[in-house]
Amino acid sequence: MSAAGELVTVVNHPLVDNSLVALRDVNTGTDTFRRHARLLTLILAFHVLEDLPTREVSVRTPLEDMRGHVIDRNVIFVPVLRAGLAMLDAMSDFVPGSKVGFVGLERDETTAIAHSYYQKLPAQLAEAEAIILDPMLATGGSALATVELLKQNRAGSIRLACVLAAPEGIGLLNERHPDVRIFTAVVDRGLNDRKFILPGLGDFGDRYFGTT
Repeated sequence: MSAAGELVTVVNHPLVDNSLVALRDVNTGTDTFRRHARLLTLILAFHVLEDLPTREVSVRTPLEDMRGHVIDRNVIFVPVLRAGLAMLDAMSDFVPGSKVGFVGLERDETTAIAHSYYQKLPAQLAEAEAIILDPMLATGGSALATVELLKQNRAGSIRLACVLAAPEGIGLLNERHPDVRIFTAVVDRGLNDRKFILPGLGDFGDRYFGTT
């Protein structure tokens, strides 16, 4: 794992590299794409969740009593529809009892501006760790809109988990909300004139859900 900036963590691992190649490959089919998206999300989860606070508990093993630690923080996952759903099951499996909020954003292909069409958030945001799930951090528009929505609803601590990030999106989010930590598998070169990440992997949602 390496830090690309104070608030950006890039997860370096041979298994991440292996899955990234499969996700980028234009010849990768839907089933293989989904499998590698899940594997990569599982690896990301270890880093996104690694510093959650814990509390000590007592447990009885088949042989004796012992002390251990469990997570002592409410966690709310917020997938950005629809692509963020691809990361939800793998990430939330690590945190039983976690809640889920949903944010629906659609990008205008002409202006690249994200417009909200749906939102449903749990009430406990102020006391929870809110983790945005959005596989592609491109212009940063969707992430910015989601962060601002969460803060309007009193979210106190926010993290963003993504598969690919562009410098433009990182820069925007760091400038506007420097308290939001970003976790990604890779920072790509930049955006093309259509605001797609290069070299990227195409439209994550289309490839994951088979709607290409």
